Amino acid sequence: MRGTIKDNNYDKGSSSSALEFLLGQLYSIWLREFKVFVREKSRLVASTFTPLLWLFVLGSGIGSTTTSTAVHAGIDYQRFIFPGIVCMSVIFSSVFYGSYIIWDRKFDFLKSVMVAPVSRAAVFTGKTFGGMTNSLVQASILLVVGAAIGVQFTAVSLIQTVIVILLFSFALTSLGLALGSYMQSLEGFQMIVSFVVLPLFFLSGALFPLNNLPLWLSILTKIDPATYAVDALRNALFGLASQPFLIDIFVLLSFTIGLGSFGVFSFARMKAV
Repeated sequence: MRGTIKDNNYDKGSSSSALEFLLGQLYSIWLREFKVFVREKSRLVASTFTPLLWLFVLGSGIGSTTTSTAVHAGIDYQRFIFPGIVCMSVIFSSVFYGSYIIWDRKFDFLKSVMVAPVSRAAVFTGKTFGGMTNSLVQASILLVVGAAIGVQFTAVSLIQTVIVILLFSFALTSLGLALGSYMQSLEGFQMIVSFVVLPLFFLSGALFPLNNLPLWLSILTKIDPATYAVDALRNALFGLASQPFLIDIFVLLSFTIGLGSFGVFSFARMKAV
């Protein structure tokens, strides 16, 4: 009996130690990625400037020729595209985050991580959390700008917005890291990613309503994961949506699980050099 109790206590202790070790690994990798992001202030400025340019120039330019009734009663065009601009920031920052895998490989940092007693799934997850943090920081700046242009936030809508951003960012960071794991050159990565990023954004309905679309365009928007992120944000912020918020979250969660699994698989096959 005493032997059994000791064995059970040992199993509990070993499980707790393994969990603490895993969390320590994830934290170390996340912290390294976050410090790199904080040190590169030009990267934060550049990645924030482009969405703001679209929001104010495109939003004001097209908004001046578009009445609120043409988009939705009571919502001007600049505020209508605001959720899409937030998603645009997440798309660009998350997918292009995969380029850091190529840099890590060039500077042999990736090799040192791969030979460490850390599973590749933990490396992938830690880097993904780092990418999510970066996207959340950039999106937070846009949310402050949104409040300045008249977007009204409540506690519930803010929580819903953060959930959408985190899910969407995890999915696309996983995609970016997976693509980066197969590429050897930064130029090749940027060329491939451009074929991913632009369709994700332009087919999401970020710049136009999803009703009354041609059949071929409607089909393409439905298979674009960004569509559900934009729709969920419009629902959370303005109560405008083509489908219920929970359905958007379920679809985003499905994409997140699928792309996350693809990322783990890609990292397992990746060469460190």
